Amino acid sequence: MLVTTSTDISAVTVGGAPLTIADVVAVARHDARIELDPNALETVAASRAIVEALADDTEPHYGISTGFGALATTFIPAERRAQLQASLVRSHAAGSGPEVEREVVRALMLLRLATLATGRTGATPRTVETYAAVLNAGITPIVREYGSLGCSGDLAPLAHCALAAMGEGQVRVDGELVDAADALAAAGIEPVVLAEKEGLALINGTDGMLGMLSLALHDLQRLLTTADIAAALSVEALLGTDAVFADDLQRLRPQTGQAVSAGNLRDLLAGSPLVASHKGTECTRVQDAYSLRCAPQVHGGARDTAAHATTVAERELASAIDNPVLTLDGRVESNGNFHGAPVAYVLDFLAIVVADVASMSERRTDRFLDPARNQGLPPFLAHEVGVDSGLMIAQYTAAGIVSELKRLAAPASADSIPSSAMQEDHVSMGWAAGRKLRRAVDGLTRVLAIEVLTASRGADLRAPLGQAPATGAVTAALRKAVAGPGPDRYLSPEIEAAVALVASGTLADAAESALGHALR
Repeated sequence: MLVTTSTDISAVTVGGAPLTIADVVAVARHDARIELDPNALETVAASRAIVEALADDTEPHYGISTGFGALATTFIPAERRAQLQASLVRSHAAGSGPEVEREVVRALMLLRLATLATGRTGATPRTVETYAAVLNAGITPIVREYGSLGCSGDLAPLAHCALAAMGEGQVRVDGELVDAADALAAAGIEPVVLAEKEGLALINGTDGMLGMLSLALHDLQRLLTTADIAAALSVEALLGTDAVFADDLQRLRPQTGQAVSAGNLRDLLAGSPLVASHKGTECTRVQDAYSLRCAPQVHGGARDTAAHATTVAERELASAIDNPVLTLDGRVESNGNFHGAPVAYVLDFLAIVVADVASMSERRTDRFLDPARNQGLPPFLAHEVGVDSGLMIAQYTAAGIVSELKRLAAPASADSIPSSAMQEDHVSMGWAAGRKLRRAVDGLTRVLAIEVLTASRGADLRAPLGQAPATGAVTAALRKAVAGPGPDRYLSPEIEAAVALVASGTLADAAESALGHALR
């Protein structure tokens, strides 16, 4: 389950200004309509004229009148070039495994369309218009889990999309599996017949990994705020102190993300009777455990990493990735911009911080269940100790997820495997980095949900002492779907309900409503 917070964007213009992460989310996840910039179509037509002139040249030009990859020196006569383009797409649509999620497929199609609309690929205006029409019709090509090495770009995933635009292969429409030709016909879309260079233009790009990065960054923006909320709930219910989050202490280490998270924690804990209850009293604890005291440092480091990844994503969203590419002065040049390394690295960086934020969250959850560390709460927060197990196995679930997240944190981008007869002798594995990050984001959502569920029960067991307005609002929102302390009951549905509340942003919205302003 991924974060499902909505967007207000109902239409996205492709061409002209670069797309934003919000644009990608709007089209991929919420079916925002695509509109093509008329000026962009004029640029596309002008660049296409350059390709057509080169196609008539007796000198070979890569991708226009030659084969591809290791076959780049093979000249292809004019009468065989349409077959060449179709053969390229068919042969590269070689994915295997489970279907890739609809939102990922829509994101990669949108991003390929954005590059086509730059006029730097030599695609025809009709192909550009067809991609927009396919997306607007809600037609989703079947793309398989395996097939991309991240260089030259996401070849197989993009080829599956191009195949559908040609009226071949299978697609989904409203969830139903249908032949692409039938889906296009039902939508009134003519299949494209690819001309010189267009096969390469449709498959040479980092669009799949960039689409997954954009979606993950959108989700993590809310999840990292939710991590601050979960930490505040735990600090409060474990009778921790908020003194360590003071602004002057944070300024001694001017890390941007740390200051943001500490500010959130101060706001969330303001006015808490639970926090106030032990201020100025004798306490045997000199300092809180790291999982409480150092939350701003860990959550803040994650925020800073996400900020760096956002910078990389925004640069990639402003890019025109293809090989060869048409330059602004009309040259057709081979290049290496399709290599996914910049995107792959930050996908892996994010998987690392997701694992660490989740690991700290699970440690806070575990503290609630241990009477030696939970400051007077019953073991496992059980209703009747010895008869009830309380939230014992909920922590097992979180621990199992965290263990997997640590494995997913192993970088895909550190691997490379040669392909294309050693022409592509170093690849990025960016698609694999994106696939595992999606699973990691889902895992973080679940671990945070279990912490919120646990901390809220801990706070309830502290009655009659109450929570801060913001944390109390979060517990109240949770209680609409999940009951409070009591005898053991079927726990899995309650965990799933908490996960849904985290994923939808409902709990974060509750905290912000109580505060009267947005958390950062």
